[in-house]
Amino acid sequence: MIAIIDYGMGNVGSMANMLKKIGAEATITADPKVIASADKLILPGVGAFDHGMRELYARALVPVIRDQVIEQRKQLLGVCLGMQLLTERSEEGSCEGLGWVPGRTVRFLSIGESGSRKVPHMGWNLAEPIRDDPLFAGLDSDARFYFVHSYHVSCDNGSVLATTNYGGPFVSAIRKGNIAGVQFHPEKSHRFGMQLLRNFAGSA
Repeated sequence: MIAIIDYGMGNVGSMANMLKKIGAEATITADPKVIASADKLILPGVGAFDHGMRELYARALVPVIRDQVIEQRKQLLGVCLGMQLLTERSEEGSCEGLGWVPGRTVRFLSIGESGSRKVPHMGWNLAEPIRDDPLFAGLDSDARFYFVHSYHVSCDNGSVLATTNYGGPFVSAIRKGNIAGVQFHPEKSHRFGMQLLRNFAGSA
């Protein structure tokens, strides 16, 4: 069973519906006991970094997630803000992140800020894996995913799983052992997102 962690900041209903479509057993929960009994975890998220961290702590979810992911080595998939919270900190605020993936979350430079992008980055784009990984198995090079974000992860190359070009390359997927994250929304990415979630649900 996959636990979709509900801390008030994610598209949990959309994620649950997509997992149901692919035949994966999943439940939306903020109950530490349910999280502890799950086989895998998804940390979704939409919104601000500091708010997300505060909500996780307010619901006393950080200790149980840390135990299951770091001590028990269960598979975790962070999505959008959920991926960013895996890093150490963000330019968006002052709270410390979970810190399980060395790196930080930074803001896109926009047009007029020495950048050539419209911010936020919104819409469909490619995510190009830079190494083989079960999360992207069966996905062609033209697989497109849906993005909505103004911030992105900056981390060492050893944690980078895929990059996306938006006025220059940025990290769109990460992997550190049993911890993975994607900046895009697989639950909104139709057949490509379904395949990625199918891969996550079926991975060891």
